[in-house]
Amino acid sequence: MSRRSGQNPSVRVGKRADGSKYYFCQVWIDVPGQEEKKRITEVFGLTNQMTKSEAQRKKLEFISNLKLNSSDYRIPSSRCFADAVKYYREQFAPLYLRDSTIDIANVHLRAHLEPDWKDVPIDHITIERVNEWAWKKRRAGLSWTTIQNILRTMQRVLSCASKDKKPPFSLKGLAVPEQDKMDMAIARRRAISFSWADANRIANAVRKLPDLDEARKSRYATAFILASATGLRCSELFALRMDDLDFRAGTIRVNESFDGRTYTVGKCKNVAAYRTVFLGDREGKKALRILKAFVRGRVQNPGEFVFHSKHGSPMRETKVLHEGLHPALKALGLPQAGLHAFRRGCNRRWELAGMNPAVQRQMMGHSSEAMTARYSGEIPAEEIRAAFSRLNGPRIVVSENKENEAVA
Repeated sequence: MSRRSGQNPSVRVGKRADGSKYYFCQVWIDVPGQEEKKRITEVFGLTNQMTKSEAQRKKLEFISNLKLNSSDYRIPSSRCFADAVKYYREQFAPLYLRDSTIDIANVHLRAHLEPDWKDVPIDHITIERVNEWAWKKRRAGLSWTTIQNILRTMQRVLSCASKDKKPPFSLKGLAVPEQDKMDMAIARRRAISFSWADANRIANAVRKLPDLDEARKSRYATAFILASATGLRCSELFALRMDDLDFRAGTIRVNESFDGRTYTVGKCKNVAAYRTVFLGDREGKKALRILKAFVRGRVQNPGEFVFHSKHGSPMRETKVLHEGLHPALKALGLPQAGLHAFRRGCNRRWELAGMNPAVQRQMMGHSSEAMTARYSGEIPAEEIRAAFSRLNGPRIVVSENKENEAVA
């Protein structure tokens, strides 16, 4: 390899004020965050106490410990993580990212990334250092899922500021123990989901809540039924307007999304999220009848939100959970969950009904088959029994008839 200046200094003789002489060398090293190098001096000993050959050996040991000539040595960049964060906040994020994404990223940056990585040169951010940091966070009580989400923010910040637009490390190299990976996979499979039957029970429980007026009872119950029938994300559900509903065609158009953090209505999550959901099954048709009764008299206001507060703005998820869903779940003895549980239940219902995978993916607004598959989760025992009942029922009847005929 070609040597940089200061990597192989000569052993020199210096003279002190008292006249004694000593062996020393001077070497230039790279300083993180600075273009200019720093010169350091290393003294090996007095000339009357060692030979020059001994001083040479000490010099080689000194250079070896600095690892200046190692193939693993990396010259620190003049740019550090703080520079990448500045570019991300001021130029990249406002232009390319949604407000909700920026908001979540800022939480990750302020709470976890900037305190630990602010002055670290970008070239020194390797998967080895990332793993050390990750284990420190894990010991502090963060889950691996949270750590991975924080590191995805870190990757985005670093990649947007790099020339090749690629992060310096891959999450494939994250040292997550196999048992923890297994536990996370099991937790994903067992995520709470509400079936169509659950949704109807929840809606009925909401209508009996003593602390809600009739308007909110109707609003929340209808929203839960529609969420279960369509699989809409809550951000899509709360952004629905009257002109998105087509009762004659039996469809609901999704072309906006409500950001619960900034309380603004804007673009959908991704390209696949822009879709038209067809409510053609038995559950969808019932949901349409309930929805039509709910919006009766408001069809002349095309821009009005279907589910709105008394001020006309979209409903807020936190309020819906606090006032409607969680009290209803408690009354029914069901596990506490969010509105996404209706979406998971809808995905599973369509899959068990034999819906074409491509159609199901489009109806769910997923961008990949893998995402749709993740929503199936662990199928409850009652649905497994129902599936076997549908599979074996007719055959059992035919078999019994033949046996009876033979006896006769």
